[in-house]
Amino acid sequence: MSTADTAPIRPGEDLDWAAIDRYVREHIPGLEGTLEVEQFPGGSANLTYLLIYGAQEFVLRRPPFGVIAPGAHDMRREYKVLSRLWQHTRLAPRAWAFCDDKSVCGADFFIMERRRGVVVRSEMPEPLKKHADVGRRLGFAVVDAMAELHSLDPVACGLGDLGKPGGFAARQVAGWAKRWSLVRPDGDDGVMDKIAERLAANVPTSQRTAFVHNDLKPDNMQFDPEDPDHAKSIFDWDMTTIGDPMIDLGTLVQYWPDASDPDFASMTSQPGMLDLGLPSRAEVVARYAEKSGLSMTDLPWWVAFAYWKTCVVVTQLHTRWLRGESTDPRMAVIGDRGPRLAAKAWKTLSSDR
Repeated sequence: MSTADTAPIRPGEDLDWAAIDRYVREHIPGLEGTLEVEQFPGGSANLTYLLIYGAQEFVLRRPPFGVIAPGAHDMRREYKVLSRLWQHTRLAPRAWAFCDDKSVCGADFFIMERRRGVVVRSEMPEPLKKHADVGRRLGFAVVDAMAELHSLDPVACGLGDLGKPGGFAARQVAGWAKRWSLVRPDGDDGVMDKIAERLAANVPTSQRTAFVHNDLKPDNMQFDPEDPDHAKSIFDWDMTTIGDPMIDLGTLVQYWPDASDPDFASMTSQPGMLDLGLPSRAEVVARYAEKSGLSMTDLPWWVAFAYWKTCVVVTQLHTRWLRGESTDPRMAVIGDRGPRLAAKAWKTLSSDR
């Protein structure tokens, strides 16, 4: 039984469902019926499954198979965030249980609530097409959700210990440079190391300390088909920390489709986003500046960092496929985008000088 946004489990990505069933029933009382399982195929790293118990539905999240980069795919962190943040913002689904017993699932995993809605990727979902000017409305809703997250007080949410904001940007550069060193392909031209050096030498001064999601983009959000002006949920919280919120804006800008950017189509798996009618990057930045009150002076540094970091990520994903740790066919070609992302990072840094 597949729902609109799930599919049968990919070959090689089955888990020990009997053990998981026992664990879930022990930690979430009142479940009825036989466990049914589907997979959410849209993500590109963490494995996400739909657990169905009669009329009740939950989501299981665990890291991908194989070698994991240091600090990546942190299910304990994601559980910690969602077990508390749901009480402070509608954007955070509730996490119910966390398990670090590797005999159950082969890795840390957690169980969270399942929310229903639509996710916007390369095409506008049919249920949203009935709304006038829906692309622009959705685009601004994405920005507004990000600004809402950045307005929350981590201490008041019981998450003041989630990160160390001092030296945040410098640590981000150092951490992703280390990850690059672990997956650097044969014949590497050294551009990524040069970018890291330039980023490290020009770290901007932080304007604010806030929650940082670290992967905010339209397809990590969910919408109610009846309400295109407000995001319903944000997903993929495993890299959430406390730091400079400009990192989230830089990530959003580098992912954002803009017809004025001739390089966009070659650096994304979703070129169809150009046809969604979204606001321009300039409008997105202006909207965030208005909602947050932050200066956009240092934004080019953050955008360059985002291109550079994404190059590391796609190389990690492709390396996992080369090792036989992923059966997802998308990962066979995702590494092709790496050199183009590195070139864009270098170009963005150079144009900012």
